[in-house]
Amino acid sequence: MGNNFENTTEQNENVNFESRLNLQPLQENVQKVKAEIGKVIVGQSKMIDQLLVAVLSNGHVLLEGVPGVAKTISAKLLAKTLSLDFSRIQFTPDLMPSDIIGTSIFDLSKSTFEFKKGPIFSNFVLIDEINRAPAKTQAALFEVMEERQITADGTTYILEKPFLVIATQNPIEQEGTYRLPEAQLDRFLFKITIDYPNLEEEIYIIQKENELQSRNKMDTIATIISQSNIIEFQELVKQILIEQNLIEYIAKIVLNTRENAFLYLGASPRASIAILNASKGFAALRGRDFVTPDDIKEAAIPVLQHRVLVTPEREMEGITSIEIIKQIVDSVEIPR
Repeated sequence: MGNNFENTTEQNENVNFESRLNLQPLQENVQKVKAEIGKVIVGQSKMIDQLLVAVLSNGHVLLEGVPGVAKTISAKLLAKTLSLDFSRIQFTPDLMPSDIIGTSIFDLSKSTFEFKKGPIFSNFVLIDEINRAPAKTQAALFEVMEERQITADGTTYILEKPFLVIATQNPIEQEGTYRLPEAQLDRFLFKITIDYPNLEEEIYIIQKENELQSRNKMDTIATIISQSNIIEFQELVKQILIEQNLIEYIAKIVLNTRENAFLYLGASPRASIAILNASKGFAALRGRDFVTPDDIKEAAIPVLQHRVLVTPEREMEGITSIEIIKQIVDSVEIPR
């Protein structure tokens, strides 16, 4: 009996509680990317985490903030740390769908039409001031953002993996802008709101700019993650475990947005799937191979804030979608 007890104790001491997924390479690469971006961007660690989660979850991002808070430079820095084909599109009121997707040009030598691909045929697309283009141009993004394919002249072109869109918009300026359709907003995994820096961060920004002098900010940034590794990490994130009670927790949060008296448009099942994918991304970022309620809470606001609409009465009172989502998340019982 004594020997059996000793053997059992020895076995228990040797139990290995390692993660079922090897997340170490992912974490190491993510830390290196954050260090590279941190060479230029001061503070904004939450925003950088959310951008990285979007990459890991294979989702698009809408960056919103007043001019000068580093929306475009953040996207460009992230793109430089990833070994991906990059293109930038400046949206303007006269931009046509063919300027984005591409157009068929008649080839005189072959007497046939040849499709010339537009800038959307890239792995990483930065769309600057997305709300400056009219509805017809916005609609050109619907298929490509959701299905990662483009149909032109009856031919369907599948985009190379990964395909990520980061779009920026200014919430203050109204002249020459168009409201994004709900159907398009729903295709963004996250809406990330960038605020002004605090005093200490502002001082540090000025100091860093003074030290740079004539050097280019982008020149110091190294490429960290290869295209094949990004695809590998995205597949790894999909395998992260989520328990049934946490799936029900997500469903209850989203259902509450549809039943909330302060909202006249709730979130769709696409939002539920987005929270699922994003919570797995946050878990991977923290080095865990399973989702916790905190991951879901962290995903809820950036996933839901652009997918719900506040009633006009509450909007006039100054209540925001973020405040309502926080109340909903706090009111839903956390699974034990």
